[in-house]
Amino acid sequence: MKPEQLPLVNTLSAPAIHPDGSRAVVSVTRPDFDADDYVGQLWSVPLDPTKYPRRITRGFRDTAPAFSPDGLVLAFLRPDADGKPQLFVVESAGGEPQRVTNQRCGVSGFSWAPDSHRIVFTARVPEPGRYGTVDGVTPGREDARLIAVNKYRMNGVGYLSDQRLQVFVLDLPELGGEPVVKPRGRAAHEMPAAEFTDVPAARQLTFDDADHDGATFSSDGRHIYFLAAAHEGNDNDLVTSMYKVAAAGGDASVVHTGHSGPQNVTAVRESANGRSLFFTAQDLGESGTDFVARNSVLFAVSLGQPGEGPAEPVALTDAEHLDVSGPLEQNGPDSVLVLNTVAGTVELLTVSSAGDITPLVFGPKVVTGATVAANGEIAVSFQDGSTAGDVASLEGGELRLLTDFSAALRNYSRIVEPVAFEVESGDGHPVHGWVVLPDGPGPHPALLTIHGGPFAQYTGAFFDEAQVYAAAGYAVVMCNPRGSSGYGQAHGRAIKGQMGTLDMQDVLAFFDAAVAAHPVIDAARAGIMGGSYGGYLSAWIIAHDHRFEAAVVERGFLDPVSFAGSSDIGWFFGGEYTGGTPEQLLARSPMAVASAVKTPTLVIHSENDLRCPLEQGQRYYATLKASGVDTAFLVFPGEDHELSRSGTPHHRRQRFEHILAWCAVHLPTPLNPAISA
Repeated sequence: MKPEQLPLVNTLSAPAIHPDGSRAVVSVTRPDFDADDYVGQLWSVPLDPTKYPRRITRGFRDTAPAFSPDGLVLAFLRPDADGKPQLFVVESAGGEPQRVTNQRCGVSGFSWAPDSHRIVFTARVPEPGRYGTVDGVTPGREDARLIAVNKYRMNGVGYLSDQRLQVFVLDLPELGGEPVVKPRGRAAHEMPAAEFTDVPAARQLTFDDADHDGATFSSDGRHIYFLAAAHEGNDNDLVTSMYKVAAAGGDASVVHTGHSGPQNVTAVRESANGRSLFFTAQDLGESGTDFVARNSVLFAVSLGQPGEGPAEPVALTDAEHLDVSGPLEQNGPDSVLVLNTVAGTVELLTVSSAGDITPLVFGPKVVTGATVAANGEIAVSFQDGSTAGDVASLEGGELRLLTDFSAALRNYSRIVEPVAFEVESGDGHPVHGWVVLPDGPGPHPALLTIHGGPFAQYTGAFFDEAQVYAAAGYAVVMCNPRGSSGYGQAHGRAIKGQMGTLDMQDVLAFFDAAVAAHPVIDAARAGIMGGSYGGYLSAWIIAHDHRFEAAVVERGFLDPVSFAGSSDIGWFFGGEYTGGTPEQLLARSPMAVASAVKTPTLVIHSENDLRCPLEQGQRYYATLKASGVDTAFLVFPGEDHELSRSGTPHHRRQRFEHILAWCAVHLPTPLNPAISA
């Protein structure tokens, strides 16, 4: 895969299966260089393999499809003229989509009511005078912000307290009814404009100074569950609680989770029969900030009979061995579907309120979503080594492929499937990972790539970065060292307070073993790269190990000391991963040892990165420059921490081109030769 082939990479939403099980709808999105944006539409995928998928909408970027429970209406998100996602509905049999929201900051997510006549959605509500709510008041002319809290910004969002995420309920209009006619001419002046509107009015249910998310209806449609950090002292911990509010409006109440200690609830859903409440949560320790490698656990609460209070929650999964996540899709009367992160894969499980766990999809795949029809049919979206995203149905425990959205990618480029293997680290701890080998007999220079997180994982599924580097003639080596997710909570928590120790040991041990196991890799010619935590570990390693001939340090956590005052997560992140004292922060700081770096290093950062702010890259680059290291600083305007995954298409292409150009100078290959001036 070449950088210019990014538009061939189609990514898929979770599928929305029709209640009758006949078809699923999925959004298919791709980068587009001409639009310099992500474009995509909804596709209908018949579950009958003799029929073919077809495009059913033609919006600029249609996403997040969901059928109403009665199957008559399909809802989805489509951007307005300002690029903000708004809620649209269309008859599932076909027709012209009708816009039903007009939220200034767009709709973040939504869910259907059981009666198919209402939708609950979340949207940010801007403070008057900000974010374009007053004509002529641009961002530079807004009033000053007085800040007295820790949690005041978030990467990709910006400031928080003046645009809180709130919960709304919308009564859907009759789709077959008469359309609203805007007044023209004389009528437009004689009647108040407020009497005419393109969309129905939604009822705002929440108003607290907190973000409210994950809203879903109860099975009887009378209440709405949501998540929020609205408790006293919420600025000093990471606790998110579960709340319940009447769909007609009123005061919200906390739903008891049965734990006295701090807990972060991440998803909630009532069972279809209304007898159980499922939720996922993480234990945050006594401090409420001990987030390091905390696997999520699925709980169930028996709701009992009317008039009875809820019972104590029961843990249905084991935090040490399973890491489950939502959204929690109902599967039958008293079970839910969950995703489980494990050993470089993401499985699909069904879990009953009685604690019965049944794996549905497992093996070398990454499940990205699944939904269940009323007749029990299950549609699944997934990735693996040969596809960036496809849809399958589940039959007899086996996936039956229904689409081939990566056909063009395979036809016009060669997808190299990763080779998985496991090695022992210096202390005998197992380390799992992959090698992606380029074509040809070699010897091939190696690129050791390190993922972000650190509580994240590489998988064996299609990864655009590994494919681009392999196509340029590099053997890509990637692994999941201690600190990564998917190998048990102890594996992830092993680097708590000591980042840069066991994880560095594991990464280098895996690299040495990969080189030894594959003679086509040139052990003497190697580069190292990573982003975010991967940028941290790359910068840390090149200060202590000088074998690498080139490095790329991207959006890195490079100075834990200044990170504490500049990052959106700085007030808690460094203290948990490096230790909280000034001495501990300094002892684990790549900036503190940057003067020891000899490796030619390309530093990459984005101007709007609030997670690892620009100053981290600026100061690291300046230190390398002052030390006489061969270095360059690549800065992307308008981008944030997600540049490599969701940045503008032309910036993503430029990023690849600059990385390959840097490697060509220091690690040339026949497919990526150095170009003399």
